[in-house]
Amino acid sequence: MLPPRAYTFIGLNGLRVLSIIGLILVFSSQIVTLVHDIQAVNNFQAGKAAAVSDSATNTTTEDILSNDYVIGSTVPNQPAGVFWAVLNRLLIIFQVIILLLSEFGWPSAFFNRFFPVLGKDFGLGALGIIECLLGAAILSHHVDEFSLVAAFFLFAIGCLNMLAGLIFRESAKSKRSITSWRDHAKNALPTHVAGVDVRPVATAAPSFVSSVFKEKPQEEPKIGNGFGRQGERAAGLKGFLISKPIESLPRYASSRSPSAA
Repeated sequence: MLPPRAYTFIGLNGLRVLSIIGLILVFSSQIVTLVHDIQAVNNFQAGKAAAVSDSATNTTTEDILSNDYVIGSTVPNQPAGVFWAVLNRLLIIFQVIILLLSEFGWPSAFFNRFFPVLGKDFGLGALGIIECLLGAAILSHHVDEFSLVAAFFLFAIGCLNMLAGLIFRESAKSKRSITSWRDHAKNALPTHVAGVDVRPVATAAPSFVSSVFKEKPQEEPKIGNGFGRQGERAAGLKGFLISKPIESLPRYASSRSPSAA
């Protein structure tokens, strides 16, 4: 039977593995979508050039050229549409790489200084929110099945990370950390193995050692003789003489003269 902390450790690390898998799928799908968009734009530009050179354009060609999106892509058919579509994919890829590094916890000093919400002192809520935003940004366009499944999976994992962040708060990353688990395991070693007590027991010294090296009996503290007659007598036996002070009047006191009868 494992302790409750072990189940928490296994559950949070399982969620981390799923999050890493979802980020890798989104990373791959964005590269595939970017390649398809570039190919579709090239085909669109070639068809547009052919339509311009051909004087007799039919209705189908005009509908294709006036479509809101480039056929077979997520690129809008508008000025600088290709630039913004490619920039969107590159930004998503960059964010996925940052989230992957934060899930691996490397470099921790970089995240603690420049991205504190993804560092070890924060929980999983911010990570889940970013994953949900990435999934929603991908699902807001018409994409292929691979990108659709990857974005749905990442969005679901982001919701689970937000839930874990609400439950464990800032201690979520410390609870799933392998190094903290090892440090805790060192302080929680078993005290018995198969019915044998392995706790350190203070054994008594051997008999020959106790016979040679004997402890000195503790002497009771001596009580003094005080400042009375016993103390004066004890001081006299030791050769100390205690003289009584001469009786005298203080300087400010006037001497009394005997009054005449």
